[in-house]
Amino acid sequence: MEASLLAIDIGNTQTVAGLFSGDRLQEHWRIATEPHATADQLTATFASLLALSGSRLDEVGRIIVSSVVPSLSGQYELLAGRYRGMEVVVVGPGTRTGLPILINNPHEVGADRIVNAVAALDQLGGPCVVVDFGTATTFCAISPEGEYLGGAIAPGVDVSLEALAARAARLSMVELCEPETAIGKTTVASLCSGVVLGFAGLVDRMVGSIREELGSGTIATIATGGNAGLIVPHTNSLDRVDPLLTLKGLKLIDARNQKE
Repeated sequence: MEASLLAIDIGNTQTVAGLFSGDRLQEHWRIATEPHATADQLTATFASLLALSGSRLDEVGRIIVSSVVPSLSGQYELLAGRYRGMEVVVVGPGTRTGLPILINNPHEVGADRIVNAVAALDQLGGPCVVVDFGTATTFCAISPEGEYLGGAIAPGVDVSLEALAARAARLSMVELCEPETAIGKTTVASLCSGVVLGFAGLVDRMVGSIREELGSGTIATIATGGNAGLIVPHTNSLDRVDPLLTLKGLKLIDARNQKE
């Protein structure tokens, strides 16, 4: 029987993990990222999560990690090292992705952006645009030939709201909701309108500009990330949402890096 794969995407705010059995995603979780977590803490966390789905950590054959928190990458390697025969791949320089990266310094690109691009290219083909609503709102452009061309980075939804609450004495953190109108009648409604509709406008402008630079023809788009479900319905430029896009990209990269 093929060993199971634990795919883990470590973001600045949240970590998304998924358990694959063959090509099937059995279970997935979204947890808060603890940047100073030790291998012991990570072992306890994932042992508990796997137990909830009737699995055990010692049944995992491989772990693949994409991380924008460098301090955690080594801790996951230590976790894997405790289990004889468990392989670990940390996506970075030297990892086989099958994606040519055509920017000035390829090492600058976050692992999550590369993983998303791999998954988007597999689903949509090139050219395409990926928008990730995470701690930052990122845009990635992929050429018709399947090359990573670069993109753009804007503040994330939650980061923007937190900064506003911290700097404006009369505004506090609110739980974002679906805006009923652009003209809010309360402070909460005004914040929801400004943030949700404002980010939708940002996305449409950025995607439109990227599409113009990519050239004529059909240019598919896909969105992912924790806040995609809130923002995407108010955009005109995004074709689909896949909240598990990064996990699917990690599965593809794992297959390209398995030892013979």
